[in-house]
Amino acid sequence: MRRVVITGQGTVNPLGRNVPETLAALQAGRCGIGPLEFRDAERLSVRIGAQVRDFAPEAHFTRRQLALCDRFTCFALLAAREAVAQSGIVFGEELALQTGVVLGAAGGGVATWDESSRAVYEAGKNRVNPFVVPRLMNNAAVAHVSMEMGLRGPSFSVATACASSNHAMGQAFQMVRGGMSPVMLTGGAESMLCFGGVKAWEGLRVMSSDGCRPFCATRNGMVLGEGAAVFVFEDLEHARARGATILAEVAGFSMTSDAADIVQPSQEGAARAMAGALADAGLAPDQVGYVNAHGTGTAANDRTECAALARVFGPHARRLMVSSGKSMHGHLIGAAGAVELLACIMALREGVIAPTVGFRRFDPDCPLDVVPNEARRADVRAVLSNAFAFGGMNAVLALRKFV
Repeated sequence: MRRVVITGQGTVNPLGRNVPETLAALQAGRCGIGPLEFRDAERLSVRIGAQVRDFAPEAHFTRRQLALCDRFTCFALLAAREAVAQSGIVFGEELALQTGVVLGAAGGGVATWDESSRAVYEAGKNRVNPFVVPRLMNNAAVAHVSMEMGLRGPSFSVATACASSNHAMGQAFQMVRGGMSPVMLTGGAESMLCFGGVKAWEGLRVMSSDGCRPFCATRNGMVLGEGAAVFVFEDLEHARARGATILAEVAGFSMTSDAADIVQPSQEGAARAMAGALADAGLAPDQVGYVNAHGTGTAANDRTECAALARVFGPHARRLMVSSGKSMHGHLIGAAGAVELLACIMALREGVIAPTVGFRRFDPDCPLDVVPNEARRADVRAVLSNAFAFGGMNAVLALRKFV
């Protein structure tokens, strides 16, 4: 079994247009949630979100590319470009044949769906853009990243709601570890912040109208975000041979299904996923210093996740640092785990734990160190990244500091 390391990372999200901007925002505890700015936002009951504001895709893509790309695909392409550039990897003919792309995306081209529905039902048009299907299909981002990079290895998209990108990265990890591919691009992309996307989420009554406060006694729901993050997962020996800078090691992965309820989280399913990731990585619970929580800010998720953490980590749970970036960048749904992996790498590489901002009052149902409001310096050697999705789909990654 090969060791798998991360040699590149890239992102576009509400906190920054690249990795340095994002890490600076995480360390400062800056919140990217604000009033929604798009057509008909005033008709919504929930009018806040974490948008990638002032995004000008024409500055990065040709007119032909924009005709073919939904907003979520644009985010994925920019994140992939940054990750590959930072890694310094060159895809020669042989390597390109073996390298693939696995990205998570729960909704695909939601903005394209929304615009096309408006054209047909609101404007009364009988035809839509001929590129609607290529724009909205869930694998569009994967296809465009593979085409731009010339990658002809195993490529596909993963859709498991809020666990999509963790499942995608877990699959990429297993493919590199098992020897199928020496390098994989992986992560996730999502953009549901349009009228139809937010209106659909409103129906679930899990949205907050005043902010995301994970683990706080005053929490009242989640806030949608958008963006992408992409990483270069690479066989350790391959990375060493080309003199790559290694950001962290992917040490383990586990996925479980609750087989219980379509929306209610399960303590047992979450705990099995975390325990499985620890076992796969060969880590004891007390070796983990930080957990990047799923932490959506809903009453049920946060209470259940804290109980699962206590179940897995036992007495060590009280010493464990646990935080949720969704308090700053919102819930990126299919891209959530990917953007949140940036905070995990930051913890290992820079010794900075991203905070849970907006925290107001302790909740006895969440009796953990949630790193409230301010980032913290800490020397951690191993971390977990949690993702627990509707449908009872759980995916947890374990990362280790590379020394």
